[in-house]
Amino acid sequence: MRLLITRPLPEAVMQAARARFEVTARNSTAPLDAEELRAALTDFDLVLPTLGDLFSAQVFAGISPRAKLLANFGVGYNHIDVKAAQAAGLAVSNTPGAVTEATADIALTLILMTARRAGEGERALRAGLWQGWHPTQFLGAMVSGKTLGIIGMGRIGRAIAKRCHHGFGMQVIFHNRSQTEAGLPARQVPLAEAMAADFVVIAVPGGAENRHMINTNALSHMLPHGILINIARGDVIDEAALAAHLAAGKIAGAGLDVYEQEPKVTPALLQMQNVTLLPHLGTAVEQVRRDMGMMALDNLIAFQEGRPLPNPV
Repeated sequence: MRLLITRPLPEAVMQAARARFEVTARNSTAPLDAEELRAALTDFDLVLPTLGDLFSAQVFAGISPRAKLLANFGVGYNHIDVKAAQAAGLAVSNTPGAVTEATADIALTLILMTARRAGEGERALRAGLWQGWHPTQFLGAMVSGKTLGIIGMGRIGRAIAKRCHHGFGMQVIFHNRSQTEAGLPARQVPLAEAMAADFVVIAVPGGAENRHMINTNALSHMLPHGILINIARGDVIDEAALAAHLAAGKIAGAGLDVYEQEPKVTPALLQMQNVTLLPHLGTAVEQVRRDMGMMALDNLIAFQEGRPLPNPV
């Protein structure tokens, strides 16, 4: 079966793929363009896409796909119109579980960096502006013992809660659309209450139903000393509204690893010292990316062998 791998992956994954399939691998790290998206569907039996490869309803319109499976590299799949894919005869899979621990680690990185003004301090030091220690320089916020509000208590939300509760003694509250258990002492609360925590972490899936979930209204419930963290999908937050709240001093800071128009960032956020900005590092660990690739391959091999997909969307 002919397999298209849309981006460079760890060599161990590439070798495993070539052992099972006739592989075409793009060298570009950029997403597929419109022509490449349609060719992927018509020229290959299987496609291993990833974030940014925008398989929208328009891509499926007017063609008879040869491809039968989009084995997405990543847990998030909001770049794929799943209903349109299924209507065109394609299954869709993803890689849950493999990303959980690394993404939770990045949430903690952003919490600590933003609360303790680490990014601001490093920028000052590198620019030659640091003149030595003194009692009132770069005073930040305590993390230990504070309240954490998690929006979305799935695998990643639970991993973040575990780190914050057991590691920093934080009180955990969370908002989730359905009733669920956190696996540790925590209260499920309405969105407004979760947004009023000292630290708020967004951990919901991407997709149309959650686009701009964190908007002006949601942000209005945050405290003036509150810090917002996003490790989910960029378009879950209305970045313009976030920038406006930060500029007005209505919240104290933000830490972002994902962006609404990635790789573009709202210009106002780039100018703010109280905002930590990371280049989508959530799963950027060799072991994790290898595990993600192998999980995607598990789905491809299952399809090849006529078995149920391990991770269907």
